[in-house]
Amino acid sequence: MARPDELVFAPLGGVGEIGMNLSIYGLGNRHQRAWLAVDLGVSFGDEEHLPGIDLIMPDISFLEKERKNLMGLVLTHAHEDHFGAIIDLWPKLQCPIYATKFSAALFEAKCAAERNAPNIPVTVIPSGGRVDVGPFNVEFIPVAHSIPEAHALAIHTEAGTVLHTGDWKIDPTPTLGAPTDEKRLRELGEEGVLALIGDSTNAVRDGRSPSEAEVARTIIDLVKSAKGRVAVTTFASNVARIKAVAEAAKAADREVVVVGRAMERVVQVARETGYLDGVQNFRSPEVYGHLPQDKVLALCTGSQGEPRAALARIANDDHPEITLNRGDSVIFSSRTIPGNEKAVGSIINNLVLQGVEIITDRDHLVHVSGHPRRDELRDLISWVKPQLLIPVHGEALHLHEHAKLARAAGVPRVLVCRNGDLVKLGPGDPGIVGEVPSGRLYKDGTILEDSKSRAVVERRRMAFSGCAFVAIAMTGQGELADDPEVDLVGIPEKNRAGETFDDIVFDAVMSTIEGLPKARRRDSDALAESVRRAVRAVINEHWGKKPPCLVHVLTV
Repeated sequence: MARPDELVFAPLGGVGEIGMNLSIYGLGNRHQRAWLAVDLGVSFGDEEHLPGIDLIMPDISFLEKERKNLMGLVLTHAHEDHFGAIIDLWPKLQCPIYATKFSAALFEAKCAAERNAPNIPVTVIPSGGRVDVGPFNVEFIPVAHSIPEAHALAIHTEAGTVLHTGDWKIDPTPTLGAPTDEKRLRELGEEGVLALIGDSTNAVRDGRSPSEAEVARTIIDLVKSAKGRVAVTTFASNVARIKAVAEAAKAADREVVVVGRAMERVVQVARETGYLDGVQNFRSPEVYGHLPQDKVLALCTGSQGEPRAALARIANDDHPEITLNRGDSVIFSSRTIPGNEKAVGSIINNLVLQGVEIITDRDHLVHVSGHPRRDELRDLISWVKPQLLIPVHGEALHLHEHAKLARAAGVPRVLVCRNGDLVKLGPGDPGIVGEVPSGRLYKDGTILEDSKSRAVVERRRMAFSGCAFVAIAMTGQGELADDPEVDLVGIPEKNRAGETFDDIVFDAVMSTIEGLPKARRRDSDALAESVRRAVRAVINEHWGKKPPCLVHVLTV
């Protein structure tokens, strides 16, 4: 009898980290499998460790090799960490994409705003609908989250059903869209779920995530009691929060001015897809200065401290239309993503210096997470009754705590894996059975680089210790044709004794050249290496750092 096809899972991003989500499911045997990809997201560069890198994307070299077996890419929702890499990476895959209406519309708007974006077709699937993608039958199950039309995916195969949760929470009173479909999830549990691949973001937090309805009430109270101008910043994709801010403005007899391209784009898509039906029209930034101070509310991008976003420009007092003064208020209706604390703190401090009142989730319930806390994780396990649980979408601590909770909740098998692990889900005993290539790609300007890229590595070193440049002109007889040129970038002007580094390095270059035998002076490579070593050593002696050193030898 022929052996049944195996169902396997491999995360290529989003495990051991928050962001850059890409999961793949394979059906077949180890010689040939059909593959299904779920999400294709980014995470964001950190100027301290990755200077100049805007976005980080998963390495898709494995999928490129398996391109003829890649049946399609299915999107759980339209957050950047789940769909932000598609424009850059889809041309390497060219597979069908499946998404629901709002996600497809937001992606289309994103492509329209991008210069030279490829034409990427998306097949729209209704919320709650199903689609056959090769041997996978994928069902879109509505879940509550901080963006419209988030879905868990029930991936039905002949080897069993997997529930891939995507980002979700249980919110019995969402202000926009359907609540998490408990009825359908319970039905799946009765039908039998082989594996639950689950969001771990809030696995360290007890209790339940509060509801969007509670945030909406708080924002109404704060806006009604405000005296001067009010600015609210939140994630542009959080349409429920945008709607809550609009209702608060209406209750306080204020006009909403939308500030920032990302916010404008989401508002346009939300109106086109019916999610802002009945909500008043918003105004453009040009009218802001003409409205009375107690009649305006600015809805701004920049909640994460992005330097080019609206709020950073307002805080630096260099926005062409929007200003804030003493007595005005800014509501941060968001939580700072780890890594962005310094940038957000800088904006808050600049606003405080201008006399602006700052309101954050430390003072009032102006933000709730879109991810499940521990009681919600337990609820889902009790509804779905999975035979196996694999925690994803979290750092090591989140995965560990989710796994511990699942074991305590009676899940028969719990498995923690890493990016690149190939996990057999069934039939038979689950386990890690191999590895697939995984890693990171860096978006550097308009170029995609791998993590070992010379530019990325060298820029990090230069950010730490500057760079030394030396140009030497030699005759064919091994004599100096002219004085060496020394250029030091990002290196202190003087050492502790007050001697200039230009002189220190120049002297080191001269003494190195003079100390070499003529045969080595006539060898450009040997001369350059000797000077490079000497320059790094002398700078280290006087400064305690070894900068990169580039030596150019010209024979005249």
